[in-house]
Amino acid sequence: MADILYLDHAATSPLRPEAREAFMRASDLGSNASSVHSLGRKAKLLLEEARADILAGVNAIGTGGLVFTSGGTEANAQALHQAQAFDYVIVSAGEHDSIYGAVAGAAVAPLTADGAVDLDALSRLLDHPGRPFVSVMLANNETGVISDIATVAALVHACDGWLHVDAVQALGKINIDFNALEADSLALSAHKIGGGQGVGALIYNRDRTLKALIGGSGQELGLRAGTENIPGIAAFAAALKACHGVSDDLCSAQKSVETALKALGITILGEAADRVRGILYMAQPGWASSLQLIHMDMAGICVSSGSACSSGKVKSSRVVTAMGWPDLADKVLRVSGGWTTQPDDWQKFLTVWSKGYEVYLKRHNNLRVTGEVA
Repeated sequence: MADILYLDHAATSPLRPEAREAFMRASDLGSNASSVHSLGRKAKLLLEEARADILAGVNAIGTGGLVFTSGGTEANAQALHQAQAFDYVIVSAGEHDSIYGAVAGAAVAPLTADGAVDLDALSRLLDHPGRPFVSVMLANNETGVISDIATVAALVHACDGWLHVDAVQALGKINIDFNALEADSLALSAHKIGGGQGVGALIYNRDRTLKALIGGSGQELGLRAGTENIPGIAAFAAALKACHGVSDDLCSAQKSVETALKALGITILGEAADRVRGILYMAQPGWASSLQLIHMDMAGICVSSGSACSSGKVKSSRVVTAMGWPDLADKVLRVSGGWTTQPDDWQKFLTVWSKGYEVYLKRHNNLRVTGEVA
């Protein structure tokens, strides 16, 4: 693994040392938080300390409750379960697959060309009788584009609706203030911040009634049945404490690479929008995502073509199409740094990608000369 350069943190960020240590300490305890004996009480203490730490990490102490889940997808599913109490559902065109298309008949709020939810279009969709359930991502998992959630919340609450925010990709990259966002629920996931896979959380407004998605026993105050994953939860909280955002040096290195790519005629998706640091989403008209990925992988650099939710598949990006770039939807590459990334890693990516691009251009031009392509 020493020769592998990992630039796919937006898919999964490797386990942080702090998370590993917390996981092992909790594993050594080896007890169930529902047990009444001394070790059970210690496990319960770990659980509640982690709950408090994560609530504090997103400024939700006092106003927010927290249900631990198996990940962001389950957190989204539990939020969507609340939609049964509302009259209609709206999701943004940029939502994660666990939300987009999960509710039959849901209206879709379009994206702007920069990749944020179109607030004017959303307002028109909300001009409808009844109470809405609305889901809008905080930061898109492909482009990193940040939507104006506070404004979305004002629009939704003016209709007495529920606003769910998928903040999985935003966690650890930008400051998340649950109170300032004024969302009714917020989905998080540990593995995006180096906290390990298989653990997530749904933050919810305590003034709202949250219905359980998985019932049958009393864990998580009756809101999510099943024995809590104490080691994973402890690792999640430890990883969040260790997050300090993306450094200015890394941001500067990324911007330098983006400038060089634009000089080559490459499109940076969401370039003019407010984006989280650490995600570069680029497209080269003509060079297929699959071929770019093969080139980078053969050079020992791990990147992706977008969302990692379709296991082992390279598909056209629904998000890029929704932004109005259908011709680029199968030509995109997502490069994402994280806690293991060094500033010169961005330059290494640029060097390797540029060499492949030169080969592509030469081959493409030769084929054009010989008449093998239009």
